Amino acid sequence: MDLPSFFFADWALWLANGLTLALLGLAATRVRWHSLAPHVLNAWLGGCVLIMVLWLMKGGFKPGLSFHLIGAAVLTLLAGAPFALLGLAAVLLAVTAGTQGDWLAMGINWLATVLVPVMVVRATLHWARHKLPGHFFVYVFVNAFSAGGFSMFAAGLTGLVTLGLAEAYPWDYLLADTLPFYFLLSWSEAFTTGLVIAVMVVYRPQWVSTFDDAHYLRSPDDDDI
Repeated sequence: MDLPSFFFADWALWLANGLTLALLGLAATRVRWHSLAPHVLNAWLGGCVLIMVLWLMKGGFKPGLSFHLIGAAVLTLLAGAPFALLGLAAVLLAVTAGTQGDWLAMGINWLATVLVPVMVVRATLHWARHKLPGHFFVYVFVNAFSAGGFSMFAAGLTGLVTLGLAEAYPWDYLLADTLPFYFLLSWSEAFTTGLVIAVMVVYRPQWVSTFDDAHYLRSPDDDDI
């Protein structure tokens, strides 16, 4: 999703930019900078670089309607929601600068492409921890695979609704001709997220800050102790 500024009124763009800055400031206060482990920082930096590559590999046929994997679920599971919001903002900044993108629309793009999918993953992670058994496959298939797909679809739907409210394109075109592309792309996002997180949990579990060995790898007999 690459929403151009010419579709929106100036007040909406500045409101989105102001809200984005406020939420990024809030996210920065939620990161425990003094106790940030080096391996978490390394995973975050590596994830940001890979996600930037994904964002550059995009396709589209009309302004505001571009298609690419987001990677928000991977970064959220690796570093947590606040750090993911900051990291994806850095990715958006780098992509905008590198492609001579639309600076004025950065806020509205961050809200649709970053905030929405990160919050979907965060909510799924919270729900799974409290409602589902602590199991490795629950973490991979629910928090990574399912949440990754849902987050992609939620971001695409949010972008299309935003374009519809701005009267950039007719609603029937957005919902009938464009939304199915995001439904298909969500499967790619789900598979990629599930595969990456499964490999990371097996070989580099210390890099996945949301994965708790005591919760997801405990023996069933532990509940009887």
